[in-house]
Amino acid sequence: MRPLLAQLRAELTMLFTNGETLFLTLGIPVVFLLFFSAVHVLPTGTAHPVDFLVPGILALAVMSTSMTALSIGTGFERGYGVLKRLGATPLGRPRLLAAKIGAVIAVEVLQAGVLVAVGYLMGWNPGGPAGSGACVGQALAAMVLGTVAFGGIGLVLAGTLKPLVNLAVVNALFVVLLLLGGMLIPLSKLPVWLADLSRLLPAAALAQALHGTLGRGTPVAARDWVVLAVWAVCAPVVAGLTFRWE
Repeated sequence: MRPLLAQLRAELTMLFTNGETLFLTLGIPVVFLLFFSAVHVLPTGTAHPVDFLVPGILALAVMSTSMTALSIGTGFERGYGVLKRLGATPLGRPRLLAAKIGAVIAVEVLQAGVLVAVGYLMGWNPGGPAGSGACVGQALAAMVLGTVAFGGIGLVLAGTLKPLVNLAVVNALFVVLLLLGGMLIPLSKLPVWLADLSRLLPAAALAQALHGTLGRGTPVAARDWVVLAVWAVCAPVVAGLTFRWE
């Protein structure tokens, strides 16, 4: 347990002392929320775009932090030989991966707090206009599953690809999942076959879960629970089996 806590502390210190990382993880989602709430270019299907955008951008923040940022940072650590040196310590592969995902969860708590606060200031109504209330517990559970799933995907890429290849692949994957995930564009606007395919991906499952719980005040659908759970189990297992120190 001591090596895990020491690595978790090191990961958090690196994250919160890096001004560029903090701007990207906290500033960009807020800019997205402010911009798309003011400029009505997205087919949100709601009278107040912020009611659709807050849950969607929360899902976007989870994906960008736990998959993109984690994968890029870990990939370059591996390329620079940092992970090779850690491999010679008592830390071990499972505890390294656990520490990285734990640090990501801490950042996401801060992201969620900022986005929810900004959303409230902009008139966001959790639970929708009917005032049914948000299913906060289910939303948090879905975000944790999404974090583990995306973290596993990011670590699979970081642990198997060369740093520059990983950088290109994870950014391309981020754009694809952003477009197909229902975070900024409702799945109903996609062709039926593409929407059905998207619902098998963790991005769409997380976005649908948050749109339901925080947007309409409805429970998470069983299908979304299953998709998130499968990805949250399979992706970290694959990462643990394939991750290479160098």
